[in-house]
Amino acid sequence: MDYDVIVVGGGAAGLMAACTAAEQGRKVLLIEKMDQAGRKLRITGKGRCNLTNTNSLRDTLPHIGSSTAGTTKKPGQTGGVWLRNAYGRFFAPELMEWFEQRGVELTVERGNRVYPASGKALDIFLALIGELEQNPNVTIRKNTTVKSIETFEGQATAVILERGERIPCRHIILATGGLSYPTTGSTGAGYRICRELGHTVVDPVPSLVALKCQEKIPEELVGFQLKNVQLSILDSQFPIFNSAIGEMTFANDGLAGPIVLSASRIATRPLQAGQTLTARLDLKPGLTLEQLDKRLLSDINANGTRVFNDALRLWLPAELIPLALPQLHIEYYKRLHQLTGEERRRLRDWLKGVKFTLTGTHDWNEAVVTQGGVSLAEVNPKTMESRLVSGLYIVGELLDLDADTGGYNLQIAFSTAHAAGEAV
Repeated sequence: MDYDVIVVGGGAAGLMAACTAAEQGRKVLLIEKMDQAGRKLRITGKGRCNLTNTNSLRDTLPHIGSSTAGTTKKPGQTGGVWLRNAYGRFFAPELMEWFEQRGVELTVERGNRVYPASGKALDIFLALIGELEQNPNVTIRKNTTVKSIETFEGQATAVILERGERIPCRHIILATGGLSYPTTGSTGAGYRICRELGHTVVDPVPSLVALKCQEKIPEELVGFQLKNVQLSILDSQFPIFNSAIGEMTFANDGLAGPIVLSASRIATRPLQAGQTLTARLDLKPGLTLEQLDKRLLSDINANGTRVFNDALRLWLPAELIPLALPQLHIEYYKRLHQLTGEERRRLRDWLKGVKFTLTGTHDWNEAVVTQGGVSLAEVNPKTMESRLVSGLYIVGELLDLDADTGGYNLQIAFSTAHAAGEAV
C-alpha cells in the first residue's frame, strides 16, 4: 500500500500527528517499536496524565525553555517564543475541546493543571488510539523498528526498517521521543537518525528529575513532604534559579518533588559539567529575616524553660529535627532562655536557608522529560518540517524544547504534532 504519511513513534506526539493527518483524509502508517503504543503516555503524571494547563499563552511561554532558541541559553526563557505559531493554532483550549469531543471529561486542578476527570491517563490514550483504529485510512504496525530515513537530493523518500524493508513515502513525521523512561521504548534513536541526516542535536540530559546531594538525608526524612517552601539554586553563591512557593520531598539521596523537578531544568547541565551547585531551602518564605527574628524572640520568651531539641517543634515538623540539630551546633538540652543572640540568628538563618551541596541527578529511568534535542534553528516553527530535509517533520520530545511541570510538556508534544499533521 502507498502511504501519504508515515509517523514514526506511537507516543503522545506520534498519536496526535497521525490523528491530525488522518482527519484530513491522508493515508497514514503509524510505526511503533514496542508491542503497544502510548506506554509513556499511560504512566505520565503518576498515571493521571496532566495533559495541559489553562494558563494564558503569555503566562505559559516563560515556562518553556530551549538551548537553541533566542539570544539566551538559559532554559525557561525563550523556548516558548518559538512555539507561538503552533500554539496560535492548537493550544490548551483546542486540545481540551479535541478530547472532550471524543468523550473524555476533563477537570482543572490546582495550578490550572488539566487532567481527565476519571484520574486515568488511560482515557487520554484510548481517545487517541480509538480515533486511529476506527479510521480506514490508518495502518498501525507494532513491534517494528525504523533504522533510518532514506533521502534523495534533500527530500525524504522512504523509511528503512531494522530488517531492511523499505517503505517509500515523501512525508515522514519523526516522533520517537527522548530518553526519559527508557523501558517505555524511549531509546533516543530519533536523535541518531536526525544526526545522520545532518541535524545539530543538543546533547540530551535528564530534566524534571530528582537532585542528589552530598549531605546524608536522615532515614526518617525519606519520603517526607514539605509544603509552602521555596528553593533556590546557587552557583558560587549567586542564584541561578528561584522557585515559586511549593512542595518538596526528601529522597534517600537528595531532594525531589515539584519545586526540585523545576530546579533540575537549570541544575542538570552544570552538574554534569562538574560544577558545584548549592540548593538553598527557605522553610519560612512568607517571613522576612526581620519578621522571623521577632517571631523567634517572642516564642523563646514564651517558652524559655523548654530544652532546645524539644522546642524546635515550635518552628519545624518533627521529621526535620534530625536534620536540623547536627547543622545548628546548638546544645540539644539547652534551655531556650539560655540561647545567645548569635545562636538565635543561626537558627533564623537556617530556617531561611537550609543548604545542600548538589552532586548530580537521578537517571533517565526517573526523568520526566528530556532536555536537549534537534536545534530549533533547523526546524520550521509553522510546520515542524526540517529545514535540511524536505518532507521530514520533527515533533515532540525530539525537539530542543522542555518545560516546567504543570502540563506544559505534553502541550508541546500535542501542539508540535498537530502542526506537522496539518502540514502534511
